[in-house]
Amino acid sequence: MTVPRTTYRVQVRPDFDLDATAGLAQYLHDLGASHCYSAPLLTATPGSPHGYDVVDPRAVNPGLGGAAGLDRLVAALRAHGLGLVVDIVPNHMGLFQPAANPMWWDVLAKGRASRYAGWFDIDWEAGPVVVPVLGSAALDDLRIEDGELRYYEHRFPIAEGTGAGSPQEVHERQHYRLVYWREGNERLNYRRFFAVTELAGVRVEDPAVFAATHAEILRWVREGLADGIRVDHPDGLRDPGEYLARLRAHAPGVWLVVEKILEPGEPLPPQWPVDGTTGYDALAEVCGLFIEPEVSDPSWQAEAHTQKLDATSRLFRAELHRLTRITGREADLPVLSQLAANFRVYRTYLPYGGNDLDEAVARTREQRPDLTEDLERLLPRLTDPGDEVCARFQQLTGAVMAKGVEDTAMYRWNGFIALNEVGGDPSRRGVDVEEFHAAAAARQRDWPAGMTTLSTHDTKRGEDVRARLAVLSEVPAEWAAVQRGWREIAPLPDPSFEDLFWQTIVGAWPIGEERLRRYFEKAAREANRSTSWDAPDEAFESAVRAVLARVFTDGGLRAEVRDFASRITPFGWSNALGQKLVQLTMPGVPDVYQGTELWENSLVDPDNRRPVDFAERRDLLAALDAAVAARLPLPPVDSSGAAKLLVVSRALRLRRDRPELFTGYRPVPAAGAAERHVVAFDRGGALSIATRLPVGLAGRGGWGDTELKLPGGDWVDALTGRPASSPAVGDLLATYPVALLMKG
Repeated sequence: MTVPRTTYRVQVRPDFDLDATAGLAQYLHDLGASHCYSAPLLTATPGSPHGYDVVDPRAVNPGLGGAAGLDRLVAALRAHGLGLVVDIVPNHMGLFQPAANPMWWDVLAKGRASRYAGWFDIDWEAGPVVVPVLGSAALDDLRIEDGELRYYEHRFPIAEGTGAGSPQEVHERQHYRLVYWREGNERLNYRRFFAVTELAGVRVEDPAVFAATHAEILRWVREGLADGIRVDHPDGLRDPGEYLARLRAHAPGVWLVVEKILEPGEPLPPQWPVDGTTGYDALAEVCGLFIEPEVSDPSWQAEAHTQKLDATSRLFRAELHRLTRITGREADLPVLSQLAANFRVYRTYLPYGGNDLDEAVARTREQRPDLTEDLERLLPRLTDPGDEVCARFQQLTGAVMAKGVEDTAMYRWNGFIALNEVGGDPSRRGVDVEEFHAAAAARQRDWPAGMTTLSTHDTKRGEDVRARLAVLSEVPAEWAAVQRGWREIAPLPDPSFEDLFWQTIVGAWPIGEERLRRYFEKAAREANRSTSWDAPDEAFESAVRAVLARVFTDGGLRAEVRDFASRITPFGWSNALGQKLVQLTMPGVPDVYQGTELWENSLVDPDNRRPVDFAERRDLLAALDAAVAARLPLPPVDSSGAAKLLVVSRALRLRRDRPELFTGYRPVPAAGAAERHVVAFDRGGALSIATRLPVGLAGRGGWGDTELKLPGGDWVDALTGRPASSPAVGDLLATYPVALLMKG
């Protein structure tokens, strides 16, 4: 197996297809990537901007260029010495356009008699397949057209021999029932992705279904088109470990990583035959290094539990009903709901993870002693991996965590939003140097081939937004005063949302009003407090839009926002360069999310899937290389982002071209008055140095007598080309707030 040395994530989509991606091959090579890491490539819903709603896993998406386009991409990558890592989605398939999914269409047309009935995780005993698509409970707008049942733009099949009569009469004869969309969370009878009714769970635990849905992917592996596989959302599967073992058996030579969200302190199941995760755990460790530590806030756990409990009862009643149909007691619903909300991790993989179940059981007993009898009666079934109750409950808890915590609590608990990230713990502010070194050493020991990242298509905000927000942890009193003044000028009726509002603006500034408007609408609705997706509050949303407009039209307020953002931006740039160098050179396989080689002020999706100006990056890299070759002055740390491009390209090239320098991990200690402001480590010949907490460093007057205990030998800075002739940190970091030393 060849493990990638570095990857670069490209969001392949209809407006940036396989041929456009092939056109990046030279640039990715010049940047220093060893592998192109692609968004899903199988046939997705027509026009899908992300590819996670696969409608036919048997073919490369024709909207991206089809199989021929994939061949051209791989040929272009190989011509430049690059490999390909592909993203796959085994857990679910897209249903938004039923006619686009031939398997789902056949199931709707034929019911249990369909040859694909076993593909989807449907509770057939609960009656016809429930399709929550109607705008009301009435069926008045149904029509029959071209042999199909139609509802506005939605198309559905009519079973053979059932097409006579009115649309309503025809509907009653089908293997499905169209219902009011608001009834989906209560009545749905197929497993879905989280609470997304347009994504139906696939039964890949069935060997025949696995074979059919993975034939095309495994062809890519067999024919040498794909060198690595990223598995999306394994926690949704019935038995992730069994699935991964089967995938590994069919693809023994590929690099295999999983999008497994680990909570702080949670290990990746050691029995899984994978190379590691996609790096959210590394993201939390790295970003935390650049945040001023503070005492943990216990109120976060209460907020998270409240929202998990709410999500369980509000969004997942259909899943609970399915469980109670299996237990035979509708009265089991409260205990299942409470227990699911008490998990501190996404799920168990029994018998692995039994301690997490025990903890959730103990918390449930403590909180709801009235449920003890029902809980004790259910425990034998909940602890038996072979029991259907156990299997489905394990699938439920991950969805509860994702919707309750990531998609709700992290939009409501807004004291310091730099911490509100996938896999993070917002109550734990800051990671000290010793803690980071311990985590990095453990990664080198246990999962050296796992991915590391700072930005993905799922992160809540871009890496450089987080880096600038980290500055606020160093100036809490100043920030409180500034924010208090803005709130008096332009108040909002939700204080917690105000925290999110002003932090977002200063973290991403300069940014357009329309991008912020779309983001704030999503954030407010996800929070499900002052407005929501199900019941938008126009008065509140209008108030948010009005305050946002004032930020751009009130000259005085706009100037204040601009000036404050400008004051903290240089410190944010220092943090951004520091966290990027650390992530790119720490143990693991570093990934660069598209476009983040320059400053990156994206917010949550779809904002972070905006088109990237690759021509700008290509030209800037070429100019940078030419300037270095001609011994011209190095670029300053400024708004151009050239300094970040220098750091990214030199770190990636060194990892790709000199892998022997990255075979170990040893902290490099500092001594002196400013020692807490530096983090340094030696990978075995490549030595990274980064500034942390730059506001405090400036306040104490700089590095002073602080020195690093450099290992013996001659060292050269790969960023500047200059020899490291002194152990003084002030000398080593005279040009940039970071340095990447390599053995001469």
